[in-house]
Amino acid sequence: MFWFLLILGVWNLCVFAVYGVDKLKAVLGSWRISEACLITLALLFGGVGGMLAMLVFRHKIRKPKFIAVYVFAVLDIIAALLVCLLAF
Repeated sequence: MFWFLLILGVWNLCVFAVYGVDKLKAVLGSWRISEACLITLALLFGGVGGMLAMLVFRHKIRKPKFIAVYVFAVLDIIAALLVCLLAF
């Protein structure tokens, strides 16, 4: 269980960093990371990192399709709890 949670935490830190890089690129006016990529990262068990990055960096919070990131975050937490309870 420890390794599963560690990997999940590291992955969410990576997703958080990608959202932060995209915000930095937005401020600098340089090439951006696609919205499809950001949402896909959240879908692949990175919802918590994506949601925290959206709140911390105030990035993509006005885009309706990014509300899905919050849903992915909740689903990630539920899935992690279920895996921990059922597998370990």
